[in-house]
Amino acid sequence: MKKYLVTGGSGFIGSALVKRLVKDGNKVRVLDNNSRGNLRRLEGVLDQIEFIQGDIRDLETVKNACKGIDSVCHLAYVNGTEFFYTKPELILEIAVKGMMNVLDACLFHNVPELVLASSSEVYQKADKIPTDESVALSVPDVLNPRYSYGGGKIICELLAVNYGRNHFKRVLIFRPHNVYGPDMGWEHVIPQFVLRMKGLVDSQAKETSTIDFTIQGTGEETRSFIFIDDFCDGVATLLQKGEHNQIYHIGTEGELAVKHLAEEVGNYFGKKLKIVPSELAKGGTSRRCPDISKMKKLGFAPNTSLKSGIQKTADWYIANAHLKQSVKSN
Repeated sequence: MKKYLVTGGSGFIGSALVKRLVKDGNKVRVLDNNSRGNLRRLEGVLDQIEFIQGDIRDLETVKNACKGIDSVCHLAYVNGTEFFYTKPELILEIAVKGMMNVLDACLFHNVPELVLASSSEVYQKADKIPTDESVALSVPDVLNPRYSYGGGKIICELLAVNYGRNHFKRVLIFRPHNVYGPDMGWEHVIPQFVLRMKGLVDSQAKETSTIDFTIQGTGEETRSFIFIDDFCDGVATLLQKGEHNQIYHIGTEGELAVKHLAEEVGNYFGKKLKIVPSELAKGGTSRRCPDISKMKKLGFAPNTSLKSGIQKTADWYIANAHLKQSVKSN
C-alpha cells in the first residue's frame, strides 16, 4: 500500500485512476481546481480519499498536497482538441508551471516516485506505424497553436526524465493513446459524434435509414482507441512493474479509420452513414497507432471491444446530455 497524490484527479482519466488506486487498497489524495474536472466523477470514493481544491500553478498549494506522499501521479493538464487552438497559452502555462511545481514540491518533501501522464500528441508525423516509444518527438510548427499541447507534454517528459536521474528512486512516464469512456468530457471526437448523431436521428423521419454525416478530413485518418477500464488496468500494471526512467505506451494496436469510428457510432443508433468529408484542422495527424510491446511484456492486455466501449460511452452521453455546459478556465 502506498499513499498517492493524483493531480487532476477529478478529471476523466484522473478520477478513474483514483478509483482504481482505492480499489487496490491504496490511500489517495487528490489535487484539482475542478476547472475542468468534476467531483461527480469521484462519487463512491469521496469518503475514502482526501481532496484538496487548488491550482497546480500555485507552488505552496502543490507543496501542501505533496506532504507525506509516497508517489505523485501528475495528470493535471488541459486537454480536448478544441483547446489546442483556442487556449494555447493556458495549456503551456499549466504544463510548465505545473510540472516545475510538482518537481519542486517532490524534492522539498523527498517524494521518491513520480508518475507522469504524457500523450500520444508528442508524435506528430511518426515515421513508423505502429509507433514505439523510441520514435522521435516533434513540434512541426511553433506558429501553429495546436502544438501547444504536444509541446507542453514534451517539456514535461524532459523535466521528469532529467530530474529522475538524480532526485527520484523511480520515474515512470506513460503516453495514453485516445482513452475514451463515459463522462470523458464534451470536446472529444466520440462524445461529439454521439451527440451530433443523436440530434440528426431525432430531427429526421424514423424511416430514414441513411444519414449524411460530416467529419473532419477524408475519414481515412486513423487513431487507436482504448476504453477507460482497460487503460486503468494498464496504469495499475505499470505501477507494479514499470522500470525507472522508462516510457510506456498505454493503448491498443487496433488502428481505426475515423470514418469507421463514425460508422460504429451510427450502428449504435441503427443507422447507416454517408460520410461527408470536410477540411482537416491545420496540423491534424493523418495516422496514429501505438506499439504496446513494452506494456505487453509487463503483462498488459486490453480486452474491451470498440463496440462494447462505444455502447457504454454512448449510453452515458445520451442519458446525461443535460450536463453539458461551457467549460470553465482560469
